[in-house]
Amino acid sequence: MSREFDVDVVDLVDVELPHALPAGPEGYEAGPGMAVLARRLDDADAFVVVTPEYNHSYPASVKHVIDWHGSQWHAKPVGFVSYGGMGGGLRAVEHLRQVFSETHCVPVRDQVSFDRHWTRVDEEGNLIDADGADTAAKTLLDQLKWWGSVLHDARKETPYIASF
Repeated sequence: MSREFDVDVVDLVDVELPHALPAGPEGYEAGPGMAVLARRLDDADAFVVVTPEYNHSYPASVKHVIDWHGSQWHAKPVGFVSYGGMGGGLRAVEHLRQVFSETHCVPVRDQVSFDRHWTRVDEEGNLIDADGADTAAKTLLDQLKWWGSVLHDARKETPYIASF
């Protein structure tokens, strides 16, 4: 299976999310940059969320960007790369799987995680032992490619209708 992707990186540090959600979905794209971000998410056939784990979960900024968008997530696969202490961010990903299922996204099974991430990179930011991460990443990307292709074709054939 090909491992070629067109990648669009959304760094939440660069996203100016409004401070509070509007009362109804009609106002979700009204904030600064929301229409641009919504188009970028709409254009994606698959997502990879990279998250740290804090206090057994993911950061509020990740939940915020998920909540500010609705149809952009529908019928698309999402994969996860996590990092943290001894658990490598696995608990954060378990929470994200539940949230993304509610957005009508399809979380893929396999993920990439880095326990004690501060011990896994050298001074230049390169992985010290990349074998395990490379294998996990290949599996994750293969799953995203398959699900992304299948769901892309399905959305073209029959538009997805969510129940919220």
